[in-house]
Amino acid sequence: MPTYAKTDEALARLTPEEYRVTQENGTERPGTGPLLNEKRPGIFVDVVSGEPLFASADKYDSGCGWPSFTKPIEPAHVAELRDTSHGMIRVEVRSTHGDSHLGHVFPDGPVDRGGLRYCINSASLRFVPKEEMEAEGYGDYIDQVEDIR
Repeated sequence: MPTYAKTDEALARLTPEEYRVTQENGTERPGTGPLLNEKRPGIFVDVVSGEPLFASADKYDSGCGWPSFTKPIEPAHVAELRDTSHGMIRVEVRSTHGDSHLGHVFPDGPVDRGGLRYCINSASLRFVPKEEMEAEGYGDYIDQVEDIR
């Protein structure tokens, strides 16, 4: 079983934007994240810890300017916390092991897919294409990367 953790080495590899978003609860500007238009089969993992967070099969275009997902690939790897910053009441999403700020979850997602929209910063994610998943230790999730609906 893989071990996922925040380490000094992982933090040192982050770009300034990745650090600002994941460690300082930042938000990238809408429409600027490199993973917004990623459509290949694969999984999205925490840029800090590597823990698997979202599958390509659950990604959709919500039009909000950030990558959006209907559910986590591994619910135990995503923590949801009450966020009252900026004069709003929202639900923040953080990685469980890396403690990275990922984004927020809202109840306005596709009703036929559970009704949730996980609005996630590209800067908090690393994309692992399907053809590289086995080699990188994510083989157990290959069956979840393509939409079988």
